[in-house]
Amino acid sequence: MPGPKRVLMWDRLRNWLKTAKSVCPSDEAKEFRLDSLEKEIAALESEFSGEEQCIGFCHNDLQYGNIMIDEETKALTIIDYEYASFNPIAFDIANHFCEMAADYHSEEPHILDYTKYADVDERKRFVQTYLSSSGEEPDAEKIKDLMNNIEKYTLASHLVWGLWGIISVGSFA
Repeated sequence: MPGPKRVLMWDRLRNWLKTAKSVCPSDEAKEFRLDSLEKEIAALESEFSGEEQCIGFCHNDLQYGNIMIDEETKALTIIDYEYASFNPIAFDIANHFCEMAADYHSEEPHILDYTKYADVDERKRFVQTYLSSSGEEPDAEKIKDLMNNIEKYTLASHLVWGLWGIISVGSFA
């Protein structure tokens, strides 16, 4: 992907926080602790930015509804790139794992079922396969490091979609 490989998730979080504050009634903003989230975003950015990160062009919304499979050829097509940007790949993978807990075909897609969240072995297989896609077999340390970063970025994924939810509801109020 052309252009600078600048991480955009922190700017997006700050922009969405500003928007969430503007659409959320003050009693709900207090309940959601929106005034304390700027510090949380800064702490996450500081914590994660100090580590060596693999930055890539990320989908940022890779849930099953955005992955199309041709039944005959088994070819995959990824759709809906409206949130795509450069970010740490660990964030994109963390978000993908978090999305496994959602059922968008239910009456309550916002209620997450973490029994559907990938277990450690499945996450490790996913990471190993992902890292192997470059043609090189990753060593155990590289797999462990990416898995650790994925676990940390799970927090950022929840924050992104929590703010998105507040904005979505607020814009229909």
